[in-house]
Amino acid sequence: MQAEQVIIIGAGPCGLAAAIELQAIGITPLIIEKRNVVHSISQYPTYMHFFSTPELLEIGGIPFTTANDKPSRVEALSYYRNVSLRHGVRINAYETVTAIRSQEDGSFELDSHDRSGELIQYRAAAVIVATGYFDHPNELGIPGEKADKVTHFFREAHPYTGMKVAIIGGSNSAIDAALELERAGAKVTVVYRGDQYSSSIKPWVRPIFESLVNKGRIQMKFSSRVVEIHPRNVVISNNETGERDELPNDFVLALTGFHPDRGFLSSFGVTIEEEGYPTFNDETMESNVPGIYLAGVVASRREANEIFIESGRFHGRKIAAHLQQKGISRSSTPLQS
Repeated sequence: MQAEQVIIIGAGPCGLAAAIELQAIGITPLIIEKRNVVHSISQYPTYMHFFSTPELLEIGGIPFTTANDKPSRVEALSYYRNVSLRHGVRINAYETVTAIRSQEDGSFELDSHDRSGELIQYRAAAVIVATGYFDHPNELGIPGEKADKVTHFFREAHPYTGMKVAIIGGSNSAIDAALELERAGAKVTVVYRGDQYSSSIKPWVRPIFESLVNKGRIQMKFSSRVVEIHPRNVVISNNETGERDELPNDFVLALTGFHPDRGFLSSFGVTIEEEGYPTFNDETMESNVPGIYLAGVVASRREANEIFIESGRFHGRKIAAHLQQKGISRSSTPLQS
């Protein structure tokens, strides 16, 4: 069994930031990441640009430079990759933590599996969960949602050229996808439960989108929801009148947001509040389980992924301060296996 002072689960921007903050107090944590470094960002739309300016995404005291007003996905991948290398962050990529068990002395034992399925076991004084929630989309719970034509992720528009595409949602991700699809020649309908445009839409994007709607190049259905998905059509219900329409359709992009892996958190004792978000102390980021901390979007409650990096990158600072108070720092040694 491998002994560590602190194990961080997840190598996203906030997991990396937490590791760097711990290094500053003499702890050399191990990050265990089930895929690649900043996996969530690598899954963003290929040509996406962040809402945030680069200085609001910086971690580890390393400037984020870009030739544009807003950094792109490709620039962010390069930046966070280089930050992890320059700070020498220890990362076990393509390894998945499957279980965490509390011990009588307050430490934790972790089960992990590498790409070959081999079991690896660890013991740590503290665990930081920085897993995000990009792998767990909010499902609609309607007939046909599991069909091959339905996806909760949008990467790029080219595969949808000439296709009839329904986008469910009205956030920035839905609006950006609609604009890309329209430029690629798709016939786009946006189905949104709100009765007007979301106030969160990027201000420089909304006029462009509204213009395309007014010109009939994108169809916008407010106060509506998709209630059935069929091979050649979708059924849309109006929230106010209850009227239903069948819309010819080839593909559905259900861009309805994501949620944390509640089952994983609950498996080691973290409670889930009525709103569906885990319990934690805002001042220390410690969960209801002493020694288990949350960092990044897993603790974001209702904030958007890309914006939450702005504040989530500072969670590690709170955790480091709390660990110092507990006596886990440069002067302490890893637990003995």
